Amino acid sequence: MNAPLPVPPIAPKQRKPDWIRVKAPVSEGYAETRRLMRSLNLATVCEEAACPNIGECWTKKHATVMILGDTCTRACAFCNVKTGMPRAVDPLEPQHTADAAAALGLEHIVVTSVDRDDLPDGGASQFVKVIEALRRTTPSTTIEILTPDFRNKHEAAVEAIVAARPDVYNHNLETVPRLYPTIRPGARYYASLRLLEQVKKLDPSIFTKSGVMVGLGEQRLEVHQVMDDMRSAGIDFLTMGQYLQPTPRHAKVEEFVTPDAFKAYAAIARAKGFLLVAATPLTRSSYHAGDDFRRMQEARQTQLARAGSTVA
Repeated sequence: MNAPLPVPPIAPKQRKPDWIRVKAPVSEGYAETRRLMRSLNLATVCEEAACPNIGECWTKKHATVMILGDTCTRACAFCNVKTGMPRAVDPLEPQHTADAAAALGLEHIVVTSVDRDDLPDGGASQFVKVIEALRRTTPSTTIEILTPDFRNKHEAAVEAIVAARPDVYNHNLETVPRLYPTIRPGARYYASLRLLEQVKKLDPSIFTKSGVMVGLGEQRLEVHQVMDDMRSAGIDFLTMGQYLQPTPRHAKVEEFVTPDAFKAYAAIARAKGFLLVAATPLTRSSYHAGDDFRRMQEARQTQLARAGSTVA
């Protein structure tokens, strides 16, 4: 049995710079989205992870559903989702997710989950059921999934999910390899890379996506190496955002990366060949995901057209 992770010392929360501050959500659209999620007994990563963009997104009726409950079997140093022994998987959750997509009128939905190391398949079958329910209920909605790493079972889990054919498969690397032991101790950097590489090998038509946080003490050249590793795994879309300390018990912010530094990272990432790059202090995996999906489709079409003209 693994020894319990040490409790990190309490670090005071730092004052955020002006470019990272957002207004508290107060709109009626936000309230309506919240009521809908409550009525369907759905958790959202927007709330559980204390996303700074929740006011903007929920006002527009954009919410990221977090399936498999609201309790994670891991305790990452950056994440605000609660840790413990999860409840049984809700058999109504897939249809409720589809009902939420229909009620919100979503053209594009992002579905993520907690880690469920307690389940034989890590929760992969629930992702499949959600995709199937969405295809039945809102067939025009494009589907983006953001999965955990399915530790020690990712090959079979990924095969099952890819066979259900989501439009985008997202799995976040989160940080540079050197920081994994302290920031993401339950995961393995190269296992996450292999998962994303496996998606591309199984179905090259599925867009792959991954994200990293900056401000945790990483070095610039380490971030560049992560970009290279992602491209070697065939990842199409890179997201980068500022890490924000959710509570004093989480890892502290080592640096507030400036907007200009994000622009420089984005330029380097584009030069490395990603189809799409989103890099700003407030960028999160599902932020503007629908618009980004359409941009990614357009970028692929442009890429294919150029390849065709070169062959001709």
